[in-house]
Parts: sequence; C-alpha cells; structure tokens
Amino acid sequence: MYQPISRVVLLILTSIALACQPVAENKKTTDTEMKFTDHHTFARPEEAVITHLEWDAVIDFDHHLIKATAAYNISRATGAAAIVLDVNNLAITSVTDGRDNPLSFTVGEEQPFLGSPLTIALEDTTSQIKITYTTHPEAAALQWLSPKQTAAETMPFLFTQSQAILCRSWLPVQDSPGIRFTYRARVQVPPGMLALMSAENPQIKNADGEYHFAMDQPIPAYLMALAAGDIGYKQVGPRTGVYAEPTVLKAAAYEFAEMEEMVIAAEKLYGPYPWEVYDLIVLPPSFPFGGMENPRLTFATPTILAGDRSLTSLVAHELAHSWSGNLVTNANWDDFWLNEGFTVYFEQRIMEAVYGRDYAEMLAVLSMQDLQATIADLTAKGQAADTHLKLNLQGRDPDDGMNDIAYNKGYFFLRLLEEKTGRELFDAFLKKYFRENAFKSMTTERFIAYLNEHLFAAHNLPVPEDLYQQWIYGPGLPDSHPVPVSDRFDKVDAVVKAWAGGTPIGQLISQEDLLTKKWSSHEWLHFIRHLPQNMTAGQMQALDDYLRFTYSGNSEILAAWMVHVIRHEYKPGYANLENFLVSAGRRKFLVPLYGEMVKTEAGKQMARRIYAKARPNYHFVATNTLDEMLGWQENETS
Repeated sequence: MYQPISRVVLLILTSIALACQPVAENKKTTDTEMKFTDHHTFARPEEAVITHLEWDAVIDFDHHLIKATAAYNISRATGAAAIVLDVNNLAITSVTDGRDNPLSFTVGEEQPFLGSPLTIALEDTTSQIKITYTTHPEAAALQWLSPKQTAAETMPFLFTQSQAILCRSWLPVQDSPGIRFTYRARVQVPPGMLALMSAENPQIKNADGEYHFAMDQPIPAYLMALAAGDIGYKQVGPRTGVYAEPTVLKAAAYEFAEMEEMVIAAEKLYGPYPWEVYDLIVLPPSFPFGGMENPRLTFATPTILAGDRSLTSLVAHELAHSWSGNLVTNANWDDFWLNEGFTVYFEQRIMEAVYGRDYAEMLAVLSMQDLQATIADLTAKGQAADTHLKLNLQGRDPDDGMNDIAYNKGYFFLRLLEEKTGRELFDAFLKKYFRENAFKSMTTERFIAYLNEHLFAAHNLPVPEDLYQQWIYGPGLPDSHPVPVSDRFDKVDAVVKAWAGGTPIGQLISQEDLLTKKWSSHEWLHFIRHLPQNMTAGQMQALDDYLRFTYSGNSEILAAWMVHVIRHEYKPGYANLENFLVSAGRRKFLVPLYGEMVKTEAGKQMARRIYAKARPNYHFVATNTLDEMLGWQENETS
C-alpha cells in the first residue's frame, strides 16, 4: 500500500475580510492560526499559499479538452523558495510570474488517486504565478456528454464534479478543503451554449459564447464547478432560480418552486444567507450524486424530478450546505462529518419548518434505517473503524468516507445535543457557531472545544460522560441515540402487516384508499423497505399489478422496488431495471442495485451485461466504485 506524503501542516490564511479585499492586491487577513493534517494534498501552505485565481479557459468539445491559464495571487512566508500545487494528469505547458517571466517547475511522480505535486520555484519578488495547461480527455472530474446523452439531444454537454479531490484533474490548485481562495474567470464555449460556474452567473445565452464569472467570497477547491451546454433559466423567487435543458426547464421550475420559502426558513434558523442568490441546475442523468452544493449554483440530479415536489428534501440539504460546508468547512476529509452531519441536521430543521414535524420525522426514520444498514454492512466487512465520525483516511481515497456515517450518525449526534440542551439553546449555539467561524475551516477537535466552551460551559451544563468517545471516536450507534417516531409510518406498517398476513393487496388498497392516496413518496418507500424479505413470484406480481412499482416515475420508489426485483428474480421487472440502470447515473441507486445483483452468479452475469451498456453514461465517481465491485478491467467492453 502506498504511504502518502508525511503530515502536512495547513495554516488557514483566509477570513471574512479576505472576501472583501480588492482581488488585485496580494494581501491576506489571518484568522486564528489552526494547524491540522491533510493527507490528501501535496501543498505546503505554511510556506506559500494561493489566495486568488484568475482563470481563462476555452472548452473544446470536439477533443474533450479544456485549454486554460490559471493565474494565482499567492501569499508566502519569508524565505519560501517554492509553492506546491496538486495536479492530476494535466499537461503543463508553461509557468510564469505576474510579468510573464518563466519560472522553473517540476511535476513529481504520480501517486494513486492523489495525482502529482506541481512544484514551482519562486523568485524573491514573486507574488503571482501563471500556469498554462491542458486537461486530459479522461480527466476524472469532467463528464463530457454527446448530444444523445442529453435530454434535448441537440448539443453536447459538460459538467464537473470536484469533490473530494478531483478539482486537480481540471485545475492546478492546492486541493484541500482547508485552503480558500477567491476567483474570476473567462470561459469560451461554442456559440449557442450557456456556461455556468460556482459564481455570479449569466441567465441568458450570448451570441459569441464568451462568459465572465466572479466569486468574491473565498471557497475551497472542491467547490469549483463548471457546466456548459444547451441550458435555459427560469426565476422562481427573488433570490432563487432554476437552470436546466430547455425540455426539462418547465418541470424543474415547478418542482423547485418552493426554494425561496426554504431559504427564508433557513435564515430564520441560523442567520442571513451568505451567498446573495441560490440557484439550482438540473444536470443530465449521469450526474453521480443527488446534489452538489457548489456556492450560488447547486448541481442536482434529474432523479429528484418526481412531478409532485416529494423529493425536494435534497434541495433543503444542498441549501443547508450554504452554512455547513460552504461557510464553515471541514478542515480535511477525516473531518467530513462536520460538513454532512450538520447539513442533514439543518436539512431536517428546514423541512420541519416548511412541511411540519410529522413530515420531518419520516425523513429522520428513513435516515435511521439507512444508518443502521450502513453500520451493519461496514461491521460485517471488518471495517468497524469506518463507523467512527472522526475517520483516518490516510492512504485511502477520501471517497471511502462519504457514506451514511458522516451524514446520519453525524445528524443523530447533533440531534442528541439538541435534545439534551434544549432546542432554544442549541439553535442559539449553532447561529453563533456559523457567525463566528464564517469562511473558516473546522477540525473535529476544535469543534469539541468550541462546543464545550460555548454550549455546555456557557450555560453551566455538564458534558455527558463518554459523549465524544462514544459518538465521535467510537464505532457503531451508541445506545444513547435519539429515536425518531413517525405516526404516519405506523399506519404504513399496519398495511404491510395486514398484507403479509394474507389480506389481498387489492382489498387493502380499497379499504385504505383515502389513506394511500395521501401517502408521500416517503411512506411508499417505507412500505417497500418493510415488505417481507422472502416473497413469491405471485406476491410480487400481485403488488405490481395494483401498485405499478416497476413503472414508477419516482426514482426513490423505483430503486427500492428494484432491489426486490433482483432479490426475488422477478423477471417482469428486468427490462425496466436495465432501463433505469442505463439512464440513471446516481451512485446512491447504482451501488445497491449492482451490489444486489452480484450476490449470485446469474445476477453477476446480468450486472456485467448491463454495465457494459451503461458504463459510458456514468461519471468517474460512479465507475470508480462499480469497476471494483464488478471486477471490471480497463478497456473492457463486454
């Protein structure tokens, strides 16, 4: 196993003031010095660190390349002789200073998943560096789609996915969540396309395809984002709007019409929205995640377009990231739970404010189900250490830590704190936490110290014994965990029990007609998850005849049902299973379905046949996981 670089001491050099300074000046405002370890960057920011980027890029759809220059303002310690950036398969043409004088540079040996260090020698007076480079056609962060892979089938499409450490595959950068910088950009795309970034964005296409962007608040590299294609825009609120392909735009605007209401609810909880506008773009189906919280422009999967606004908790989640993650950021990927645990907690509070407590409790029950399943899976694999909130990902891809532990164990830990201290005190604490740590990075250890000082000690409350050892540094789900309760799910359980006891589903649906017509997608998901593990073909057929799960337009319901289709070898569902796997690129759905198939030899053969057809539609983030699961070899086609 590769042993990564020795401990890198990161010094955070940005603060709120940095976001407001003129970008032409090479100054910095230093907040409280924080030293911590990031296993996943070659950067040595205690010697020299980037503070602002000027990016000039041409998008070449014909050759799947970005040709660009990245010019950085840098801040350096006295005597620093070099600055080190992260690159992954970039062709570096030249490196110069701010006056176009050549600077010596070397690209070090490539390391698994980390890429290579780009070391640039600095002259005594160097305060800027400019790197001219070209990306690789197979750059991990870039998804190039042909017209046929889009909704309208008229133009090609490009989108990026930089989290966790993929930004270095399209931008030479200090690719650590603990390093922030502002940026401006000029991007050239073919005429007729619209380009968007995680920045101030245009709302209409221009004639020449040249677009300019500004992000004046400092962000880490994983929040760098770019999309380009046949894209339209529709405003849905004073600060909110939706981008999508023209054939999708009307449905997307309907689905996300409540975004402004969510922003207002979030602000009431934890303070003013800090990024001016909150827009969302619905990407083509190959996007590997439900959403990505790129500042000012959430990237979202089309699988949440259910037609009834039933899956918009994802929007609440990505909106919550505007505070937890984008505003206060995990210092490194071992502390990932500080992003996602806070965000799930915040998401639940937004959903409660907009839709009510009983609705939010359904989401909490589903989160508990997901968490318990993940803990059981990791424990069975001998990976109990991966069920800690504080991880040790040294020598591993940080994507290994992006699962329900960070999200849902983190959520239930914060919910426990709320229950122990009271909602009023906990809300005041979180508002203070976001305000005082805005545009800074946070470690687990610093958070614990902040929590002890500003919540427990400030209100003369005792710290529960072994609280941190059990929840943060210990495995599994502690016995002290909160227990969400949903009366609405209790009614679902009664229907499942009656059906399992022999009452025909048609009779039950008739009896419960008024109830089931009002069921949300969460209730139907709970219903499917609690069906018996062993069903006959006749039972599967009877359910499908009445409820039409195989043909559901709701991706959450369809994916849950397809697990039963595979497990029970329900052949009438196979065609739509294949259609779903070929058309949807969201890793949340792909991994469980392919994982269920590979449990049998016949299923594995079916999985590999479908994967050969579907793989060209998937993003690297998905194929990186599925190739290993299926034993897929590079350049394999069948």
